[in-house]
Amino acid sequence: MEEEENKIEEVNEEQELTNLDEISLDISENDSLKISDNVVSDIAGIAILEIPGVAGMAGKITEVFSGKSNLSKGIKVDVGEKDARIDVNIIVEYGVRIPDIAFEIQTKVKKSVESQTGLKVLAVNVNVQGVNFKKEDRKAMMKEEKMQEESENKNEEITE
Repeated sequence: MEEEENKIEEVNEEQELTNLDEISLDISENDSLKISDNVVSDIAGIAILEIPGVAGMAGKITEVFSGKSNLSKGIKVDVGEKDARIDVNIIVEYGVRIPDIAFEIQTKVKKSVESQTGLKVLAVNVNVQGVNFKKEDRKAMMKEEKMQEESENKNEEITE
Protein backbone atom coordinates (compact mmCIF):
# COMPACT_ATOMS: atom_id res chain seq x y z
CA MET A 1 0.00 0.00 0.00
CA GLU A 2 2.75 2.43 0.98
CA GLU A 3 4.72 1.55 -2.17
CA GLU A 4 1.69 2.36 -4.32
CA GLU A 5 1.33 5.77 -2.65
CA ASN A 6 5.03 6.51 -3.29
CA LYS A 7 4.62 5.52 -6.95
CA ILE A 8 1.57 7.76 -7.26
CA GLU A 9 3.49 10.67 -5.73
CA GLU A 10 6.40 10.06 -8.15
CA VAL A 11 4.03 10.02 -11.13
CA ASN A 12 2.38 13.26 -9.93
CA GLU A 13 5.79 14.93 -9.54
CA GLU A 14 6.79 13.78 -13.04
CA GLN A 15 3.53 15.13 -14.48
CA GLU A 16 4.10 18.49 -12.76
CA LEU A 17 7.63 18.58 -14.17
CA THR A 18 6.51 17.86 -17.73
CA ASN A 19 3.77 20.51 -17.48
CA LEU A 20 6.31 23.29 -16.92
CA ASP A 21 7.09 25.54 -19.86
CA GLU A 22 10.78 25.62 -18.95
CA ILE A 23 11.44 21.93 -19.56
CA SER A 24 10.02 19.86 -22.33
CA LEU A 25 10.53 16.14 -22.61
CA ASP A 26 10.17 14.73 -26.12
CA ILE A 27 9.67 11.00 -25.82
CA SER A 28 10.12 9.22 -29.12
CA GLU A 29 12.00 6.23 -30.48
CA ASN A 30 15.26 7.89 -29.48
CA ASP A 31 14.29 9.35 -26.09
CA SER A 32 15.50 12.92 -25.76
CA LEU A 33 15.58 15.80 -23.33
CA LYS A 34 15.19 19.41 -24.45
CA ILE A 35 16.24 22.09 -21.99
CA SER A 36 14.68 25.41 -22.90
CA ASP A 37 16.45 28.74 -23.13
CA ASN A 38 14.52 29.96 -20.05
CA VAL A 39 16.01 27.27 -17.82
CA VAL A 40 19.54 27.99 -18.99
CA SER A 41 19.06 31.75 -18.58
CA ASP A 42 17.70 31.28 -15.04
CA ILE A 43 20.72 29.15 -14.09
CA ALA A 44 23.06 31.77 -15.57
CA GLY A 45 21.19 34.60 -13.79
CA ILE A 46 21.51 32.94 -10.39
CA ALA A 47 25.23 32.34 -10.96
CA ILE A 48 25.80 35.96 -11.99
CA LEU A 49 23.93 37.52 -9.08
CA GLU A 50 26.07 35.54 -6.61
CA ILE A 51 29.19 37.38 -7.81
CA PRO A 52 30.32 40.35 -5.67
CA GLY A 53 30.59 43.53 -7.73
CA VAL A 54 27.59 42.79 -9.94
CA ALA A 55 24.90 45.35 -9.11
CA GLY A 56 22.27 43.75 -11.31
CA MET A 57 21.19 42.76 -14.76
CA ALA A 58 20.49 45.23 -17.56
CA GLY A 59 17.43 44.19 -19.51
CA LYS A 60 15.34 45.80 -22.19
CA ILE A 61 11.88 47.17 -21.44
CA THR A 62 10.41 44.50 -23.74
CA GLU A 63 11.66 41.83 -21.33
CA VAL A 64 9.36 43.21 -18.63
CA PHE A 65 6.30 42.72 -20.84
CA SER A 66 7.42 39.38 -22.26
CA GLY A 67 6.97 37.63 -18.92
CA LYS A 68 10.68 36.87 -18.60
CA SER A 69 11.67 36.04 -15.03
CA ASN A 70 13.82 38.50 -13.07
CA LEU A 71 16.59 35.92 -13.04
CA SER A 72 16.81 35.90 -16.82
CA LYS A 73 16.50 39.64 -17.35
CA GLY A 74 19.42 40.79 -19.47
CA ILE A 75 20.40 37.29 -20.56
CA LYS A 76 20.09 35.95 -24.08
CA VAL A 77 20.62 32.24 -24.59
CA ASP A 78 20.89 30.13 -27.71
CA VAL A 79 20.55 26.45 -26.82
CA GLY A 80 21.41 23.82 -29.39
CA GLU A 81 21.09 20.05 -29.08
CA LYS A 82 24.24 19.66 -27.02
CA ASP A 83 25.59 23.18 -26.55
CA ALA A 84 24.71 26.72 -25.59
CA ARG A 85 25.86 30.29 -26.19
CA ILE A 86 25.06 32.90 -23.57
CA ASP A 87 25.06 36.72 -23.74
CA VAL A 88 24.73 38.63 -20.46
CA ASN A 89 24.11 42.33 -19.92
CA ILE A 90 25.14 43.52 -16.49
CA ILE A 91 25.48 46.59 -14.31
CA VAL A 92 28.60 46.67 -12.13
CA GLU A 93 29.26 48.39 -8.82
CA TYR A 94 31.40 51.52 -8.98
CA GLY A 95 35.05 50.84 -8.17
CA VAL A 96 35.26 47.18 -9.22
CA ARG A 97 37.76 45.98 -11.81
CA ILE A 98 35.51 45.18 -14.76
CA PRO A 99 37.79 42.63 -16.52
CA ASP A 100 37.97 40.60 -13.29
CA ILE A 101 34.18 40.63 -12.89
CA ALA A 102 33.69 39.62 -16.53
CA PHE A 103 36.15 36.71 -16.19
CA GLU A 104 34.44 35.51 -13.00
CA ILE A 105 31.02 35.68 -14.71
CA GLN A 106 32.28 33.69 -17.67
CA THR A 107 33.82 31.04 -15.44
CA LYS A 108 30.90 30.71 -13.01
CA VAL A 109 28.16 30.74 -15.67
CA LYS A 110 29.95 28.13 -17.76
CA LYS A 111 30.53 25.87 -14.75
CA SER A 112 26.93 26.23 -13.46
CA VAL A 113 25.22 25.66 -16.80
CA GLU A 114 27.45 22.75 -17.80
CA SER A 115 27.15 20.97 -14.45
CA GLN A 116 23.38 21.40 -14.14
CA THR A 117 22.32 20.78 -17.74
CA GLY A 118 25.05 18.69 -19.35
CA LEU A 119 25.22 21.21 -22.20
CA LYS A 120 28.60 22.37 -23.47
CA VAL A 121 28.84 26.15 -23.10
CA LEU A 122 30.60 27.46 -26.21
CA ALA A 123 30.64 31.14 -25.22
CA VAL A 124 29.66 33.51 -22.43
CA ASN A 125 29.72 37.07 -23.74
CA VAL A 126 29.62 39.77 -21.05
CA ASN A 127 28.30 43.23 -21.93
CA VAL A 128 28.66 45.90 -19.24
CA GLN A 129 25.71 48.26 -19.67
CA GLY A 130 26.16 50.52 -16.67
CA VAL A 131 27.77 51.38 -13.35
CA ASN A 132 25.87 51.58 -10.07
CA PHE A 133 26.97 54.37 -7.75
CA LYS A 134 26.28 54.26 -4.04
CA LYS A 135 25.31 57.56 -2.42
CA GLU A 136 28.69 57.86 -0.75
CA ASP A 137 30.49 57.24 -4.05
CA ARG A 138 28.27 59.76 -5.84
CA LYS A 139 28.94 62.44 -3.19
CA ALA A 140 32.69 61.83 -3.32
CA MET A 141 32.65 61.97 -7.12
CA MET A 142 30.66 65.23 -7.13
CA LYS A 143 33.05 66.77 -4.57
CA GLU A 144 36.03 65.71 -6.67
CA GLU A 145 34.46 67.20 -9.82
CA LYS A 146 33.72 70.45 -7.99
CA MET A 147 37.33 70.70 -6.75
CA GLN A 148 38.61 70.00 -10.25
CA GLU A 149 36.37 72.75 -11.69
CA GLU A 150 37.57 75.22 -9.07
CA SER A 151 41.17 74.32 -9.84
CA GLU A 152 40.58 74.80 -13.57
CA ASN A 153 38.85 78.14 -12.94
CA LYS A 154 41.83 79.34 -10.86
CA ASN A 155 44.22 78.31 -13.62
CA GLU A 156 42.16 80.23 -16.18
CA GLU A 157 42.18 83.35 -13.95
CA ILE A 158 45.96 83.16 -13.60
CA THR A 159 46.55 82.89 -17.35
CA GLU A 160 44.25 85.84 -18.13
